[in-house]
Amino acid sequence: PADPRTLAALGAATGVGERTLSRLFRHEFGMTFPQWRTQSRLYHALRLLAEDTPVTTVAHRCGWSSASAFVDVFRRSFGYTPGTHNGRSQQGR
Repeated sequence: PADPRTLAALGAATGVGERTLSRLFRHEFGMTFPQWRTQSRLYHALRLLAEDTPVTTVAHRCGWSSASAFVDVFRRSFGYTPGTHNGRSQQGR
């Protein structure tokens, strides 16, 4: 999830054009590449947070340039901050 390559770079690495990859992402996943990347990163972040990995470590392992950028995206996506995630996951047990 921390791979910073653009869609063009991934296309060049696989021998597929950027426009072709862009169309494939929209067709197969129903979202753009940046949307898919964010969803994938958030999924991996949830898994790491469930293992009690520190928020800053999660942010960097999942490709965010800073913990604050990660916290902002996480909060906008889930409605709470990643620091409170562990408490929420414990409540359901």
